[in-house]
Amino acid sequence: MLVLDSSLEMAQACRTATRPLGLVPTMGALHEGHLALIRRAREENDTLVVSIFVNPAQFGAGEDFGGYPRDLDRDLDLLQWEQADLIFVPGEEQIYPLGFDTWVDAGNLTGMLEGVHRPGHFRGVATVVTKLFNLVRPDRAYFGQKDGQQAIIIGRLIADLNFPVDMRVLPTVRESDGLALSSRNVYLNHEERRAAAVLPAALFAIRDQWRDGENNCNRLLELGRDLIAAEPLVKLEYLTIADASTLRELSEIDDSALALI
Repeated sequence: MLVLDSSLEMAQACRTATRPLGLVPTMGALHEGHLALIRRAREENDTLVVSIFVNPAQFGAGEDFGGYPRDLDRDLDLLQWEQADLIFVPGEEQIYPLGFDTWVDAGNLTGMLEGVHRPGHFRGVATVVTKLFNLVRPDRAYFGQKDGQQAIIIGRLIADLNFPVDMRVLPTVRESDGLALSSRNVYLNHEERRAAAVLPAALFAIRDQWRDGENNCNRLLELGRDLIAAEPLVKLEYLTIADASTLRELSEIDDSALALI
């Protein structure tokens, strides 16, 4: 396993690497959700590249950039165990050098849902992913479905900018009570962790009711909102059902759809 912190050295190593090459972009603090992506990438590629970079450009004012979980030694131990080949751990100046002022605007998909509550977040995501694609030039790139809007935006980015990358989106990995694994779950105290289980419960209730034949989104969303309203520790920003390609909010489900919370 080779650990590199230089953009130039990383690009050179990837140019000479055995193909196909798979990329798993992360912000570190690795958990089983990340490892599911890494293991799939290891199975499907001759060379496995993992990036670890807490991207300041996707954090807004007052968000948790300074306190975001970081444990590079543990991450590297896990990646050694998973037989990763190249690990990219750049400092901020390697990604955003002095005078950096070129950004990737991923279009209308970034201005809804999460983008409303986190202005600029997806510009930061789209920019860093573009830079990683340019440096690594992966044949395949791996993302989790947990960040549903992000996955759709990156898919659009790949298509619109003609990146020759096969994007693989893997299912969300969850705790036994359904809560999606996330590096930020360590922020929760015991009561908050208990309360957080209502989020997947609402999504699963919507899914199950749809499987039983209910296609009306207002009725499905009412079911989810009622469950969440019963938990006083949860403040709902949004709950919606949207087209799985365009994120257009739906009134009836007649094709592929996502429930997002």
